[in-house]
Amino acid sequence: MSDYESRDNEEIFSKVLRAGRRTYFFDVRATKAGDYYLTITESKKFTNDDGSFHFKKHKIYLYKEDFNGFTDILNEMTKYILDEKGEEVISDRHQTDYEKQAFSNADNDGAAQDEAPQTDSFTDVNFDDI
Repeated sequence: MSDYESRDNEEIFSKVLRAGRRTYFFDVRATKAGDYYLTITESKKFTNDDGSFHFKKHKIYLYKEDFNGFTDILNEMTKYILDEKGEEVISDRHQTDYEKQAFSNADNDGAAQDEAPQTDSFTDVNFDDI
């Protein structure tokens, strides 16, 4: 194993964020020149029909020269989401007591408007296929 390979596999500094079926790994790694960069890995657990499971991983490499721009945009985007939607999670996949809101507005005659169709199935979209 070369010196670079052992240094790249060496854990310089790491943090883990577990978020349901997803786990995020934040790892500081070293370049060949000995400078540091950040890798952010999303690992998502999938269960097979036979009960076994596997993980899909996606990785982002972030270098020091991009930290300021990345941080600025990440802060702007997260602030926008929180300002627009607040901190409460409104997803039925995250709240066990979530019920879809029926349209309860009445039309001019006082009759209730049609409710949005409800489905019991969910299609998981895989953006890797796009």
